[in-house]
Amino acid sequence: MRILFDSQQTQFKTPFGTLTPKENCTLRIHIPSSVGAKSVECVFQQEDGSPAMTCTMEYAMKQGAYDIFKGSFAFEETGLYFYFFRITQQHSCFRLFKQGNDTNMEAGDLWQVSCIPADFQTPDWAKGATIYQIFPDRFHKVGRCDLTDKLQPYTVHKDWYEEVDWRPTATGEVLNNDFYGGNFKGITEKMDYIASLGTTLLYLNPISKSFSSHRYDTGDYQQPDPMLGTMEEFSALCEAAHSRGIRVVLDGVYSHTGSNSLYFNKNGTFPGKGAYQSESSPYYSWFTFHPWPRSYNSWWDFDTLPTVNKMDPAFVKYIITDEDSVVAHWLKAGADGFRLDVVDELPDEFVLMLKKRIREVKPDALLIGEVWEDASNKQAYGRRRRYFVDGELDSVMNYPFRTAIMNFVRKMDGGEQLKTTVMNLAENYPPQVINCCMTLLGTHDTPRILTALVDDFNGSRQEASQRFLSRSQYIRAEERLLMAAFLQYTLPGSPSLYYGDEAGMEGHKDPFNRRSYPWGRENRVLLEFFRQLGQLRKECDALRLGDIEFTYATDHRLTFCRRYEGKTVRVYVNRNMDAWDIPAGRLLMGHNLRTVAPNWLSLAPQGFCVVED
Repeated sequence: MRILFDSQQTQFKTPFGTLTPKENCTLRIHIPSSVGAKSVECVFQQEDGSPAMTCTMEYAMKQGAYDIFKGSFAFEETGLYFYFFRITQQHSCFRLFKQGNDTNMEAGDLWQVSCIPADFQTPDWAKGATIYQIFPDRFHKVGRCDLTDKLQPYTVHKDWYEEVDWRPTATGEVLNNDFYGGNFKGITEKMDYIASLGTTLLYLNPISKSFSSHRYDTGDYQQPDPMLGTMEEFSALCEAAHSRGIRVVLDGVYSHTGSNSLYFNKNGTFPGKGAYQSESSPYYSWFTFHPWPRSYNSWWDFDTLPTVNKMDPAFVKYIITDEDSVVAHWLKAGADGFRLDVVDELPDEFVLMLKKRIREVKPDALLIGEVWEDASNKQAYGRRRRYFVDGELDSVMNYPFRTAIMNFVRKMDGGEQLKTTVMNLAENYPPQVINCCMTLLGTHDTPRILTALVDDFNGSRQEASQRFLSRSQYIRAEERLLMAAFLQYTLPGSPSLYYGDEAGMEGHKDPFNRRSYPWGRENRVLLEFFRQLGQLRKECDALRLGDIEFTYATDHRLTFCRRYEGKTVRVYVNRNMDAWDIPAGRLLMGHNLRTVAPNWLSLAPQGFCVVED
């Protein structure tokens, strides 16, 4: 018999998930009577491993072959805590860890619990949002591009459907300086299309004046790239979005600038003196030279991306605290928040200042962080990050869900790991954060999801440029994408759709995942399916805001419930090779299913559905 404790079940830990200061939490542990436990303690450690406190578990009752011990505790301060149990027997004691067993009790991980600020709130409009992500140069073009002040050199494709430039220069550089001319007017013209997907949040990759097509090499933080349009056209874009109930979030790139920028000015393109030109430059303190000017800190050793000293007072003032700081400038122009690029490279102090500032300018502004792992216990550059325990971020990019969904759909997981991933994040993240999490299948940093579902990405960059799915691969990928997207839209969080995935776009890693949108050549089956998913989210509060409980997750089959304000919906997914009979309800959406009896449905292989009780 095993000792029983599951922090994700309320019979063992109440309440579920994160806590706030002075909030009482009750633990119950079931220990086989044969163990002969004389006393039980729950030992808490702070994130650095130092002792925090000990909770004494009192004997509560006997239940069958188990002795139940119960204890309560409360944290005085916010923070990330870890814990284990210390069980004392007649002549010895041992420690129980999360993955221990009764032959090796001390093998395993510590349990985790976060204590978050009592006043930590996320914007109501962002909870359960449906997100559409656009790479601005590649979405849609209206009219001519203003190339007057465009940073050179560059090329503009004559044909919207030409292949992206991927070949390096003679010196081995990949410049990313080919453009298609997508612009603010183009996005504005397609706002009805964006809204038709159920979108409530539009996320734009960088739009500031920059040299490259990806625009992560910022040239001027406060000016839009002239190819995209003017500030007035950006504000018109925001107005068009807002009139349709869509908020606009911008990419905040504050860990580095471009070397070809107002601030560094390595090429001498901009007026005035940048840090590369003069030690008396007003921007000199932003950067670290060793020695000046030719050797300097740069992002991942790309000399075109000099890193900034984030806590430099001049930089903080320019980006955050000044009356017309960068973040204030764009919020006043119509933006509703920011997604922080490589947020783990920004100090917690910087992120918290930025969060407070955007809330001063716009009280319901949203702050999303780019995090690829579990953000609740993230360690970066030798520090444990405090994204949630200090209330820094409202949301993060949910890459763990992406991995779990892909592994399930590709039959690399029978369902157990997907359940574990989902429930771990539901437990570790504040509930107001998990509802805002950017649950994605594709982004500008990942291969196109349609390709990723059938291709393992072996081969050279040249092979990738010429590689498209065969007809049989495409059919298999399309079927898998239907299931993957269904999971994405029915699990907790805010599903994020990368432009063109709904149209069936293919592509390996950058730059092949950044091709131009195939207007007039869309996969109509996928497009209609994503529209149905967007409508489903709009009509079902339980899918947007409800909690989650798995009732089955094995044999390549999943069942989970979403509950909100007395309403319950049940989600079924069948990746098994055999049909699966399930109890019926009011069918909200389904695929590959049929009615087999008045109260029963049958899910064929690859079938899925959501029903309301």
